[in-house]
Amino acid sequence: MGFPEEDTQEGSESNQYNEQRSLCLHSFSDLSHVSAATFMYLLKDCYLYGTGKATPKFRVLQLQVKRALHTAPQPGPFTYVVQCMYIVPLLGKTHAEGFSHMLISSLKHLKSVASVQKDFLDAKHLAARLILDILASVVPHEERILVKLLEVFDIELRDMAHALYGSELGDEDLVKAREHLKQHVQCLMKSESYVTAVTLITRFSIHCCDESFLTKLIESNCFEAAEKWAAFMGKEMICLVIQKYLDMKMLKGANELVKQYDLTKEFPDVNYLYKESVLKKLAEKGCWDIAEVRAKKETKLMEYLIYLAMEAGYMEKVEELCQRYSLEGYVNSLVPEEIFCGSDYLDIEKLVLEEIIWVDEIDGLLNAISYIQACKIIGVDCEWKPNFEKGSKPNKVSIIQVASDKKAFIFDLIKLYEDDPEVLDSSFRRIMGSSNILKLGYNFQCDLHQLSQSYGELKCFQYYEMLLDIQKLFKGATGGLSGLSKKILGAGLNKTRRNSNWEERPLSQNQKEYAALDAVVLVHIFHHVKGQSQFGVTEGCKVEWKSHIVSRVNSSRSPLRF
Repeated sequence: MGFPEEDTQEGSESNQYNEQRSLCLHSFSDLSHVSAATFMYLLKDCYLYGTGKATPKFRVLQLQVKRALHTAPQPGPFTYVVQCMYIVPLLGKTHAEGFSHMLISSLKHLKSVASVQKDFLDAKHLAARLILDILASVVPHEERILVKLLEVFDIELRDMAHALYGSELGDEDLVKAREHLKQHVQCLMKSESYVTAVTLITRFSIHCCDESFLTKLIESNCFEAAEKWAAFMGKEMICLVIQKYLDMKMLKGANELVKQYDLTKEFPDVNYLYKESVLKKLAEKGCWDIAEVRAKKETKLMEYLIYLAMEAGYMEKVEELCQRYSLEGYVNSLVPEEIFCGSDYLDIEKLVLEEIIWVDEIDGLLNAISYIQACKIIGVDCEWKPNFEKGSKPNKVSIIQVASDKKAFIFDLIKLYEDDPEVLDSSFRRIMGSSNILKLGYNFQCDLHQLSQSYGELKCFQYYEMLLDIQKLFKGATGGLSGLSKKILGAGLNKTRRNSNWEERPLSQNQKEYAALDAVVLVHIFHHVKGQSQFGVTEGCKVEWKSHIVSRVNSSRSPLRF
């Protein structure tokens, strides 16, 4: 019984190898005489014979289990699975939860099959008994399995009472069953198993908690359970959840609850506060176009977006929005000293960057390359126009920035490529392929991929030497390059222009400064990494940065002529 292996011509040694490499699958074409214990041990053998990864093996086995449950297991598939669930813990902790999920999930498609409805009803009482055994720790299953059993078998209070007191039930038996379950809920609460406790409370209408329980749920980040319990308790508790969310600045969750339970009268400002928070996050990411679309239907929101642009020092965006929506009067009403916080960010003056040079002609390209070749350390970054259309290809890389600690060059890749792609290629091969220049990037493999996609005919972005990705030295750092800059240099980068139109010509001075800073800050961060062990850099980084340098050399490349 099973899937036969085809004979090979390599002899018995090859057959033995194939047997070891194969996943032993049993078709179980007739389960009418296969006990639950035998079935489970055969399943375990199937899994152990497999040489692939765990997830694919479980998927294959789950398909086999679904098929097997159609082959007349006795007395029926639902009862059979409950019997199997008693056997599963004997297989060991390593496999127990996975096999349990597999068995229970395989039943879902059978619930609508008319021929097994009687077995389903009979199995509910057995499943209720199993749940009680799990709660009493007689059968060691994970709590997630208990929750799944409740859901798949649609267990009600009457089923639990039947498992406790038999088939002849009166109202007092239901009361006793609820009290019995209440004791289990209290034990779960003491062990901080809040999600399972809420599942039992809401399913069996158990009233045993007050407002302090809600506080514990939220403090434990069990937000879904908190909302579920509050809904069970009623409007007052739902309002309390919303207020706690507002206190925690969880505006999205608060807004969803207000909408779901029609509580706008009680919380009239929540929707607007949520919209403001969305605009603020979009602005922080530099997604100004998306933020504008979200705000343009409400004047008050548009004014807030203008305020955010002023706060970020993005004056060209302020002017653009004011003209488009006739809001010049709003800007004049603001007090500039209360808005601007430029000191929170790095700028050109703080990094003592002497010059930013725009390069869009071949002569300028050659002069810039000559200067860069004399540098020992450079920072490299690139920008492209964002594409917010889901599923569409990214736009072509527009500019590439290369900076020393004193001077930054911004190369107009689109124009230089149109003018003379061969000179562009040979020029950047001198930089990217040089073993004498340490090239610093941040998540630069992403940029290299984008450059190769944009300019696939050029070899200069496909091969490189002496490239160090600064991100690799700070795997635990958060906030991207700006966050790393704040951690190391004491101030972050203003990222409001990250998603601006980099194909627009000429670029604004603010865009040029943004682009230059992204490259030059890499050089300054590196000097701290190389020369100091503070600022959150371990002593090991002082030496080990060299081990992170990578190269990708084309062994068949032709020599460059300089």
